Amino acid sequence: MRKPKIERPEEQQRFETFLRSRQLKLTGERLELVEEVFGQPHHFDADQLHMALKQKGKAISRATVYRTLDLLVQCGLVRKSSFGDQFAHYEAVRSNEHHDHLICLNCDAIIEFFRPDLEALQEQICREFSFKPMHHSHQIFGLCKACQGQATDDSALAHRLSQLNT
Repeated sequence: MRKPKIERPEEQQRFETFLRSRQLKLTGERLELVEEVFGQPHHFDADQLHMALKQKGKAISRATVYRTLDLLVQCGLVRKSSFGDQFAHYEAVRSNEHHDHLICLNCDAIIEFFRPDLEALQEQICREFSFKPMHHSHQIFGLCKACQGQATDDSALAHRLSQLNT
């Protein structure tokens, strides 16, 4: 397989160094995956990534997609999140900028937001409790604007909500 020219050489170098430290190689398939991951404008799951590669004529197995995503998460190039459904969602880490999520329980839309006032409040709370924060994830589940105007299956929404609490 021809090694693609990656558009983000710093990520390629970081991933290659990470792989070498684990006696693994940066194969053409892994490089294709890094390119595709950083080409995704939004959150995605492994099957969506696999399908996008397949549509571009890339013959990369689903197992390779899952294994490489796990390596990218370990390397810190990809963030893995759970939004209350059965899938792990991924996003390329493009900077150290933090953001939070609004998740629609009906259509699964994921809306990213950043509010400095919310971050400041969380920092204040940590100071009040002499707590040193290392990581946080803020997710709000509900209905997006488009779904608020539609008829929704209340039992399906109740089931989704019950799954969040388990």
